[in-house]
Amino acid sequence: MINPKQIFTWWHKQTLGTFLKTLFSGKFVGKDSFGNKYYKNKKDERWIVYKDNIEASKITSEWFLWMHHTLNEPPKSEKKKYLWQKEHLENQTGTNNSYKPNFISKLNSAKKKYDTWKN
Repeated sequence: MINPKQIFTWWHKQTLGTFLKTLFSGKFVGKDSFGNKYYKNKKDERWIVYKDNIEASKITSEWFLWMHHTLNEPPKSEKKKYLWQKEHLENQTGTNNSYKPNFISKLNSAKKKYDTWKN
């Protein structure tokens, strides 16, 4: 069932046009670990219907290659290939989980030429 918010706004998973395209000409290809669903049609157009919030960085590298026609076959499994590989994460910029190297804070404290005024 389509949510009424989805009719005109793309940020609620998909628009009405994408919903109709998926309904009439979309062939379900697969689902990734985030719950995003991947579709294609007879003209080999490929698209994604996101599970929650729309964030392009949620697409894993295997599905990214398929979406951009680098691979013809969709990925079969989301298993790790090597021990050193980490799980895929969406872009963490602007969140508390974003990467902040230690040397930046040391650099900023070294540049400080005054003491802060304390009450």
